[in-house]
Amino acid sequence: MADTETPVVAALAAVDMGSNSFRLEVGSLQQGRYRRVDDLRETVRLGAGLNADGELSEEAIERGLACLHRFAARLSGFAPAQVRAVATQTLRQAHNRDSFLLPAQAVLGFPIEVISGQEEARLIYAGVTRLQPSDEARLVVDVGGRSTELILGQGHTPRAAESFAVGSVGLSMRYFGDGRFSAAAFHDAQQAAGAVFEPALQTFARRHWQQALGSSGTAGAVSALLQAHGQGDGGITPAGLRWCIERCIAAGHVDRLDLARLKPERRPVIGGGLAILSALTAQFGIDRLMPAKGALRQGVIVDLHQRLQAQPLVVCGDLHNGAAA
Repeated sequence: MADTETPVVAALAAVDMGSNSFRLEVGSLQQGRYRRVDDLRETVRLGAGLNADGELSEEAIERGLACLHRFAARLSGFAPAQVRAVATQTLRQAHNRDSFLLPAQAVLGFPIEVISGQEEARLIYAGVTRLQPSDEARLVVDVGGRSTELILGQGHTPRAAESFAVGSVGLSMRYFGDGRFSAAAFHDAQQAAGAVFEPALQTFARRHWQQALGSSGTAGAVSALLQAHGQGDGGITPAGLRWCIERCIAAGHVDRLDLARLKPERRPVIGGGLAILSALTAQFGIDRLMPAKGALRQGVIVDLHQRLQAQPLVVCGDLHNGAAA
């Protein structure tokens, strides 16, 4: 009997150049199911290098280029149609973005798109719904380093999507830049975040959705530390956020903050992240925000897969090294 041939599935790669961290994910979709092959992450803090004049510092640029040099080694052998690299809010804001983008594309070996907030929101929703499908009406929240995306949708279809220029890095630099925590600083940060979201109160109101999901490092970090301290089962609640903020205020300074499972790279931006999540739960009536399984990088891979379905790419490479013969 002749052997049954197994079709070769192309490995696809997404490079997500966020304001706090850069991520490289390699994955594929097989029979509609997402398979992760590799996931690399580095804390670059590109957004922390953006000054008040909207200029990226040389130090931040160098950190980003060094990370992309390491990513380029992993992407060796990938065809252009197998890779999409996207940059988000920091590079949307930076006046000197070309000082980073031109050498970055040379180092990475692939084009880099500075995507709009709307495109970022669309891709986030695509990643969440592919990895965590549901027929319920959902609100998806992604608190990034310098922007926050809100997406309302059902199934795989987003009905409303907005991006807001407030994130954990920017808000932390503004209100907790010296590392100090105080009740007044948290109050001011929450008020500032709330004001940004106010125009969208009706669009994303509680009556429009049944479940709220948090897709970001901020939501994942807060969920993990709440669970580690016995504050629920991983769901982010208003009470849990108050508990976290009270712990910050009691510590007085980020260096004295003792929270289990709070990673070193997350500590400098936890104040801003908590303030944004607190504002979101208050503004939109979120009584429970569950961490989502998907995110922007998976959405990029889903989108790449759909493009290849329209224009098939013949790849005879190894899923584990991405090499194309």
